[in-house]
Amino acid sequence: MGQAHLPFCRLVARVAGAVAGWAALSPVSARKAYAGVAEASIYVSEKAQGKGIGTALQEELNRQSEAHGIWTLQGVVFAENTASLALLKKTGFREVGRRERVAQLEGRWRDTILLERRSRVTGRD
Repeated sequence: MGQAHLPFCRLVARVAGAVAGWAALSPVSARKAYAGVAEASIYVSEKAQGKGIGTALQEELNRQSEAHGIWTLQGVVFAENTASLALLKKTGFREVGRRERVAQLEGRWRDTILLERRSRVTGRD
């Protein structure tokens, strides 16, 4: 987590004292109109995957983001990352689009899936 992330909603999950995962938010734009929109990032260590840590982090990120006035969270996931796609859908995100060949990783073009979660608590006026 660095300076690109917002100063709030920075979460760390620990198992037996070791970092098992983290979550943070990044602004999607510097424009004032998008002040309530943030991109969610979650990382779960390989050893900790499949133990509900990602779900717990995302659910807490959802709660804390609303407490800080975030009305929309978005996630951008490589199309082949079925575990992350399932996690986001499980925690209230919906798929809104696919961007074809928008990212390159390890010399290969990748499609990404854009998902979003609209708050039922904040930004409803």
